[in-house]
Amino acid sequence: MTKHHSGSRYANYPFIGFLFPILAVAIWATNAVVSKMATATIEPGAIAFYRWFFALLLLTPFCLTTVYRQRLQIKAHLTKLTVLASLGMVLNQSLAYYAAYTTSATNIAIFLSLMPLFGLFLAVPLLGTKLRIHTLIGALISFIGLIYMLSEGNLNQLLTQGLKQGDMLMFVSSLSYALYSVLLNRWKLPLTPWCAVYCQVFLGALLQLPLLLSSETTAISLSALPMVAFAAFAASIIAPWCWLKGVTQIGAARSTLFMNLVPLFTASISIVMLGVHPSQYHLIGGGMVLVGLTLAQMKRVPAGMLEINSPIKPQSPSLK
Repeated sequence: MTKHHSGSRYANYPFIGFLFPILAVAIWATNAVVSKMATATIEPGAIAFYRWFFALLLLTPFCLTTVYRQRLQIKAHLTKLTVLASLGMVLNQSLAYYAAYTTSATNIAIFLSLMPLFGLFLAVPLLGTKLRIHTLIGALISFIGLIYMLSEGNLNQLLTQGLKQGDMLMFVSSLSYALYSVLLNRWKLPLTPWCAVYCQVFLGALLQLPLLLSSETTAISLSALPMVAFAAFAASIIAPWCWLKGVTQIGAARSTLFMNLVPLFTASISIVMLGVHPSQYHLIGGGMVLVGLTLAQMKRVPAGMLEINSPIKPQSPSLK
């Protein structure tokens, strides 16, 4: 019997494999803009909860049987699943919604693109991997670009006024997702990918219930409904599926490179949807971050790190 390879369906159209991570990144970039738009229509705690709640409802018919079949493995690893949900679904996502109040969609995107780089550094103590010289140089270039962007081209302003609250929240948000991705690779839970995602979505919604209850309003207005639907369906289900397909077709290392496009996509989408044009310091600082990230990930990633940046976003984010 002839062996069937997972990528054979697209063997005659190799470019299709690259379309999956590009589409995933485009959705996450759009979600960064949606997060900014949502500040005017819905409480951050409310959209953070409803995103995962509606994603849970959508996933339940497809995942419930598998979850029941793996219930003993889930029970055995419930603590780890809770830690992962806290990092990937709660801290990462909810902080981004709160950050949108005091920072721009472009800044949010820059921090999202830095998650793979944070993951490379966290993998050193947690996975025992080694950093290469080009990774360190790339990280330095990205750091200088980030500082230039956050200071709006004026270092004295950053020293006297400090970071904006939204930028600090996005730093913690990106760092938490990088840690999520590394722990996911370290623990390698004996669950099917979508079973693991479903459990984390369930726990994420449960853990974010206090955020909903502490919000001034818990209702979803008609103007906010499309944003919640986009976050729940496109950003939480379609994008992770596309990312997984991309990892399967072209590998995690290549797929991760496409995360560098998040700021570019976000800036373009912001022009169309918000009428906001990136400033000069965004172009210079963001450009340096992009160059640094590309350099840091340019060569082949060591075998032990291939899945670090595959959040299923979640698991591979993402859900950037």
